[in-house]
Amino acid sequence: MNNLFDIANQFKPQGTIADIQEFGHGNINNTFLVTLDSSTDKHFILQRINTQVFRQPELVMRNISTFTHHVQQRLQHFPLNRPWEVPRVLLTQDNKDYWIDTHGSFWRSLSFIENTESFDTIQNNHHASEVGYALGMFHNLISDLPPQKLADTLPGFHITPGYLQHYQNVKKQYIPSVQTPELKYCLQFVSDRTTWAHVLENAQAQGHLKLRPIHGDPKVNNVMIDTQTEQAISIIDLDTVKPGLVHYDIGDCLRSACNSLGEETQEWEMVSFDTDICDCVLQGYLSVARDFLTERDYAYMYDAIRLIAFELGLRFFTDYLQGNIYFKTQYPEHNLARALVQFKLTESIESQSAAICKIIQEMR
Repeated sequence: MNNLFDIANQFKPQGTIADIQEFGHGNINNTFLVTLDSSTDKHFILQRINTQVFRQPELVMRNISTFTHHVQQRLQHFPLNRPWEVPRVLLTQDNKDYWIDTHGSFWRSLSFIENTESFDTIQNNHHASEVGYALGMFHNLISDLPPQKLADTLPGFHITPGYLQHYQNVKKQYIPSVQTPELKYCLQFVSDRTTWAHVLENAQAQGHLKLRPIHGDPKVNNVMIDTQTEQAISIIDLDTVKPGLVHYDIGDCLRSACNSLGEETQEWEMVSFDTDICDCVLQGYLSVARDFLTERDYAYMYDAIRLIAFELGLRFFTDYLQGNIYFKTQYPEHNLARALVQFKLTESIESQSAAICKIIQEMR
């Protein structure tokens, strides 16, 4: 990798760079926290975009600029009764929003939101409500942004039938001759759910659900919590902002929030979906998102919660079969372990369908 100090200096830092450290636990991009010797901005984020995943990174940056400009305009005209921050894109010395190094790597820089922290798992009911609030506020602020103003930077992202078709193609090529009990479990789990994987796409095709701007990856650890007030103050990781169904975001947020053991647990058989946390997240979400949801949006909420957990498990499992070419891994069976967690979470959601549907119904 090129000298990180040289790369970071391309983005006109307001001070001398004192330190650069790897930051966060992202599965896709390489992220670094740059520390400045400065009396104003103390830090900024430097990232190398994974261009194997984001094949048109310039469009990613255009989407982020479109999104941030729209939100800043909204906040000027409709100020909130509590703080909300949006990461700023930092420009290079020649006023571009990215820099390409001598190896062709694509770099960008974003402002760092100070005095905040994020958590991989939900800490308590208040935190759950704040995570829901953050997603609801995010959707609320862009609910009037026409989705056609955003490029589809990840064609097929969250389109479960597409992932299923890819899985079936991969399975034909890569299925091992010797199958462990875990592998057999995953194969059977997917097989039992193939007909149901089309539920949200069919709803959109029938006009029941409509495309809106979405975050695309509203995991718990992408919600920034103010260390003083313990209130949600921002959602970060905006690479996946694009047109989609808000149900993808709702399902993904609850998938992440309601698994108290987290995505990386080795105790996959102990994974369960916490309906109390689900209740708190949805209450926080609907406190600011209720105005733009329709009756049909509510009607497909349970399907979204069930589907997105299944979908992520399917993606992990496919990547495992294919040789771990998409998600970063720490050991050969890592993506299989991740898939087992998501499939067990899906099972737990299915076993509590009546309770989850009751929570949704009572909030309508």
